Amino acid sequence: MSEPTIKPHRPPVPAPTRFISYSAVSLAPPHRIKPMEIRVSAPVEGERLPVLLFSHGHGASNFLSSMRGYGPLVDFYASHGFAVIQPTHQDSKTLALDPTGPEGALFVRSRAQDMHAIVDDLDRIETEVPGLAGRLDKTRIAAVGHSLGAHTVAMLAGMKVTDAKTGEAIDLSESRVRTAVMFSPPGDGRDLAAWAKEHYPELGSNDFSGMNCPSLVLTGDGDFSANFSERQDWRADAYRLSPAPKCLLTLFGAQHSFGGISGYDVKEATDENPALVAEVQRITWAYLRSGLFPDDPAWRIIADELTTAPNPPGKLACK
Repeated sequence: MSEPTIKPHRPPVPAPTRFISYSAVSLAPPHRIKPMEIRVSAPVEGERLPVLLFSHGHGASNFLSSMRGYGPLVDFYASHGFAVIQPTHQDSKTLALDPTGPEGALFVRSRAQDMHAIVDDLDRIETEVPGLAGRLDKTRIAAVGHSLGAHTVAMLAGMKVTDAKTGEAIDLSESRVRTAVMFSPPGDGRDLAAWAKEHYPELGSNDFSGMNCPSLVLTGDGDFSANFSERQDWRADAYRLSPAPKCLLTLFGAQHSFGGISGYDVKEATDENPALVAEVQRITWAYLRSGLFPDDPAWRIIADELTTAPNPPGKLACK
């Protein structure tokens, strides 16, 4: 039997390396109803590993919306040099918490607080993961999130929200996060559709005017749901309404799952497309890499390819 063909790695992404995934490290920050379990995936070798905080979406699934999900992205990032940290946020169905509690179904504030707690406790986290002690570069921290996870990352990047029940202004920006990637974040709260206002009123106050962290926003030209907004470009608002520096990549043919980023062969990926996932892996890795290592030309190479090469996977705009 012949050996399987291994696809060559396209520049500027290097060949993958071995990585480990360890779970669960348990933290008990005071804002949580239940302790926070996190999964850490990191290269087996290498020093001064950049840290990537990953925030899962809300979703309809039981386990993809937890530290167990998003293997196509997490595995790629970890095998290409990042130490990826995934919490299970309190909106996850795996925890079965009351969706009518003080924070509502989405636990918007708690989600951002989870990320602050992780950054505060990086020293402990790295000592609990076998072979990781002393290998994290705590000065190079990035954040990535999908859907509601992108909303969480936007809060870390400087987006302000207002508590739907108390009217309290919430600012949970995190200056230690140096760059961010957001997959289809919720858009302008003023344009929230009636269904979402009823079920997720927490999304009705998104204010991107102070979101200063350099960020890449991704959306798909098929990512539209009238339940959230009647505007086709609503999920691009994090780019449109925030200050520079930002980039927006609109992927052709992509819907909300971006070809299947939330898990391998998942039924909820209405646009399952491994080739699209491979493009997303490569593009977002390059943005994160150059965002944390400004001398690395990875993003410049990708951006030039997206704007000049024939048949690009999407349309790129930057400011």
